[in-house]
Amino acid sequence: MEKLKKRWGIESNFQVVIIFIVFAVTGSCAAKLAAPLTDIIGLEKETVSGWVYWPIRILLIFPIYQVLLVFFGWLFGQFQFFWNFEKKMLKRMGLGFLFD
Repeated sequence: MEKLKKRWGIESNFQVVIIFIVFAVTGSCAAKLAAPLTDIIGLEKETVSGWVYWPIRILLIFPIYQVLLVFFGWLFGQFQFFWNFEKKMLKRMGLGFLFD
């Protein structure tokens, strides 16, 4: 816990627990929300090859996850941590221009 607190620049174990909860809730919600979106665009597991279905579904989950991460971070009182986390992650992916 001490390594994470130092690396993330946070002070309490409670914040670490809240951050873990936000990551868990966000991941679950993003995966759950991807199913209706694949249905809306007409992509069904039974009608399309798994080699097509899963990459498209993962590409749908990614932006949903990014938005939900900041939203749930705000909801749990850790907005600044998750906003900085998002900016750092997107910069590493070459999408840093979004924040210039």
